[in-house]
Amino acid sequence: MSTAIFDHPDLPLPIALVRHHAARRLRLRVDHERRQLRLTMPPRGSAQAALRWAGEQRAWVERQLAGAPGHSPLHDGATIPLEGQPVTIRGIVGRRGVSHVGDELHVGGPADALPRATLRWLHKRALDTLSAETSAIAATAGVSVSSVAIGDAASRWGSCSSAGAIRYSWRLILAPAECRRFVVAHEVAHRLHMDHSPAFRRAEERLFGGPVGPARALLREVGPALRLIGRG
Repeated sequence: MSTAIFDHPDLPLPIALVRHHAARRLRLRVDHERRQLRLTMPPRGSAQAALRWAGEQRAWVERQLAGAPGHSPLHDGATIPLEGQPVTIRGIVGRRGVSHVGDELHVGGPADALPRATLRWLHKRALDTLSAETSAIAATAGVSVSSVAIGDAASRWGSCSSAGAIRYSWRLILAPAECRRFVVAHEVAHRLHMDHSPAFRRAEERLFGGPVGPARALLREVGPALRLIGRG
C-alpha cells in the first residue's frame, strides 16, 4: 500500500491517494479528523484518472462536509454515547472515581481532572469489554489470541497480527454493541484466515452470528462522530 497527497483545484480538501492491493474500484471518503479526502484505488490504476473522477464528486464532498460532526470535548454536562446509549457526564464534588449510574457518568475529583478521569474510565471499560468478547469469540472459533490491547488509530477499528495480537480502537465502547461485536468477529476471523477471502467472510459471519452488513454499515454511519469525542 502506498499513499501520496495531492491538492485538487476542484475540491475543498487535499486528497490522500492510496493504492491498495485489495482495491477493485475507486472509493472516496472524507477523513474528518485529518481534514482530507481519502481516495483508495487499485494498485495498477491511473492516478490521473482517479483524481479526475474525484474532482467530479465535488457536490457529494460538500454535502459530507456540511453534515460533518463537530468536536465533542469531555466536560461536566456533556452527553456522550456509551455502547450506543446516551450518558451525561456529571462532575461530583467530594467524591473520587468514576461510576456509571443510570444514564449518567459520575466523575469525582477536581474539575480540571474530569476529562482525563473520564477518558481513563472509558479506556478501562473498553479493554475489559473487548477482552471478554474476544476471549468468548476466540473460544467459539477454536483459536488462540496472544494479547488484546486498545489504541486510538485514526482510520482502523481493529487489527490482528499473524502472531495473534489483536488491537482495537477504544472508541468501540462508544458504539452500539452490534458494531463492537462485528469488529471483534472480524479480527478473530483473521486468526483463521489472514485475508478477506470468501472463506474469511464465511468465518466472520459465523462468529458474528449472522450477516455483518447492517452492523458494518451502522459503524460507518456513526464512526465519524465517535472519532471526535474527547477532542476539541
